[in-house]
Amino acid sequence: MATKARRPATLTASPKARGLRTARGKADRRRSEPSDRIVATAIELAERGGFEAVRLRDVAAHAEVALGTLYRRFRSKEDILVAALEQEAERLEQQLAAKPIRDAEVLDRIASFFKAITKLLTSRPNLARAVIRSVASGDVEAMARVASFHSRITRLITDAIRGTPSVNGVDEPSEKEFTVAYLLQQVWFAALVGWAGGLSDKNDVVEHMRFSADLILKGAAASATG
Repeated sequence: MATKARRPATLTASPKARGLRTARGKADRRRSEPSDRIVATAIELAERGGFEAVRLRDVAAHAEVALGTLYRRFRSKEDILVAALEQEAERLEQQLAAKPIRDAEVLDRIASFFKAITKLLTSRPNLARAVIRSVASGDVEAMARVASFHSRITRLITDAIRGTPSVNGVDEPSEKEFTVAYLLQQVWFAALVGWAGGLSDKNDVVEHMRFSADLILKGAAASATG
C-alpha cells in the first residue's frame, strides 16, 4: 500500500469513469472534504457497475484527489465501500429519528426495523452488492469500519427491542439485548448474501428476518426463565 501512495498525482480515468456526471460542480468538489468526495465517487461508480467498477485510480481521478491522498484516508476499495455502508446506516438513523417505529409488540418493531434497513440498502442494488462483497471480503483494512457499522446497527436493534431510542446513543445494550442483536445481524447478512446472489428477493429477506426474530426472542425468553 505504501508504494501506491507515492504514485504521481496525475491520473487518467477509464472511459466508464470519464462518463460519470454528478450534480456537484468542480468548485463544489474542491471545497468539500476529500474523504466525502472519495466515498461519493465510489458510490457513483458502484451504482453504475458494481464492485468491479470501483477502481481506486478512477475514484481518485473523479474525486479530484491525488492517489496518495486517497490512500491516507482509505486503504482499499473495500474500506471505501464499507464507509458508504456507514453512510447508509446514518441515513437510516435519520429516517427513524424523523419517523420512529411505533409498533406495540417487540417482534413487530424488530420486523419493521429490518424491513426499513433492507429496503434502504436494496434500493440501490449494484451498490448494495458491492458493499456486501466488501464486508464479506475479510479485508483487514476495513474491519474497523465494519465493527463501527455493527455497533450502530446493534444500537438501532436495541432501540427496536425497547421501543424507545437510546439517549444520545450512549445507553448501552444489556448482555441479552446485545446477543439478540448480534444473532439477528448474522442472519440478516446471510439473507443479504442470498439476495445478492439472486437466491431470494428483498421480500424474502424481510420474511426470513421476522421468522428468525421470533425464534431468537423465544429462545432468549426461555433461557432467562430456565
